[in-house]
Amino acid sequence: MHSRPTLNEARSKIVATVGPACNSVEMLIRLVQAGVDVFRINAAHGTQTDFALILEKIRQVREKTGFPVAVLLDLSGPKIRLGQLHTDPLDVEPGRELVFVRGETPHGPDELTSNYEKLVDEVKVGDRIMLADGTISLEVIQRSADRFRCRVLTGGTIRSRQGINLPGVSLSVTAMRPEDVSNAIWAANNEIDFVSLSFVRSPQDVCTLKDILRSLDCPALVIAKIEKREALESLEAIVDAADGVMVARGDLGVEIDVAETPIAQKRIIAVCREKLKPVIVATQMLESMHENSRPTRAEASDVANAILDGADACMLSGETAIGKYPVQAVDTMDRIMRVTEQLLKDQPPAPLPKEVKRVHPITSAVTYNSSNIAQAIGAKLVVVASRSGGTAWVKSKQRNYIPTLGVSDNPATLRRMCLFWGIMPHYMAAFHSPRELIENVVQWGRDHQVLSPGDRIVVVAGTGVVDKTHNTVIVHEVQPS
Repeated sequence: MHSRPTLNEARSKIVATVGPACNSVEMLIRLVQAGVDVFRINAAHGTQTDFALILEKIRQVREKTGFPVAVLLDLSGPKIRLGQLHTDPLDVEPGRELVFVRGETPHGPDELTSNYEKLVDEVKVGDRIMLADGTISLEVIQRSADRFRCRVLTGGTIRSRQGINLPGVSLSVTAMRPEDVSNAIWAANNEIDFVSLSFVRSPQDVCTLKDILRSLDCPALVIAKIEKREALESLEAIVDAADGVMVARGDLGVEIDVAETPIAQKRIIAVCREKLKPVIVATQMLESMHENSRPTRAEASDVANAILDGADACMLSGETAIGKYPVQAVDTMDRIMRVTEQLLKDQPPAPLPKEVKRVHPITSAVTYNSSNIAQAIGAKLVVVASRSGGTAWVKSKQRNYIPTLGVSDNPATLRRMCLFWGIMPHYMAAFHSPRELIENVVQWGRDHQVLSPGDRIVVVAGTGVVDKTHNTVIVHEVQPS
């Protein structure tokens, strides 16, 4: 069986959504072997019983592969949808008028309902309403107490339960519905590593989810999904509040002008890099691989540009969940990442930021300078021992191309490292000295044929003189056995 980590695997991480196309243990193992670092469970589809079945399979995958693949639970948030149509499907032409009515029952083909009771109260004349993932556009032209009339601007086919996007409309709906709270509690009780939150509009939305998880002593990292214009307006504060960010381009591309989406993506990534927060780029990365075994050239460029912009991870959604070629999609993304990352080989490590909150200032300085030393001596490997994952987190944001082995005896820490760019998680039983750490790493390198006599490794470790800090950089040259 292909054993991970290996020194030539992609530094960028792959998040893959679990669904009918890949929900067997055998298929999940193949995805991990192809390069998946984090499995996403989409809470919009299924129940907690379904989630538990998937999680049990993922635990079997960890056991059989020896790789600590992580799990992200994606809370669905308050998805606003159409109700049941009177005529389903309904074809509409530009210029046609439709009426949204209060309640659940339309009384004719021109009437629409919504699962959001306050919709009739919160839209105003001039607002845009987008249906069918933004392909159908309506404009509100008249409203009364119990209904509002719209004119179709862009036609198409409307179906029952389709999503409704309301770009620029200020809604009172909360980011977390009762079922989201319940799913967050389930995540806390089942050792989920990352929980992502939809419909984020303010840092308070993030803090609400964090409070729920912390009240249950859950160390899961909270990922804020940026998919609303309000989120872009409060971006810096949201990134500060969150542990990481997802660029959710599907809904974001409907909420803002599609022409603005690429620039918004670059801005989000830049803010995350500045604040040392991992960032995932998601939605339609290899969309054509739902049906085809090869992506389009534009999709390959999209993945490459996300990496060059500074994304820590890219996410596959339907490509692995329901697509015909889930393994090929992961393998393709992995190959694009590895080829693109060759451009990073000769780049100097990112400079040390003025303030790093995750770790002690000494640890931060030592970790950052270990990369400069590694580059200067042509080291084969950097080794970071990390009990909580904070040191590996800081190291990852430096984006140094030399492979970094993140060593820990804590399984939860190793799983967290699966989202950190350039960090290869590796379990090692507790060691009592830097010498013991080096001996164990060298033995691992020999066993896996990745280290040879004459290779140099740089180790970031602590002497114990300064409590809870990494205050030592050790350069070791592998000797003949």
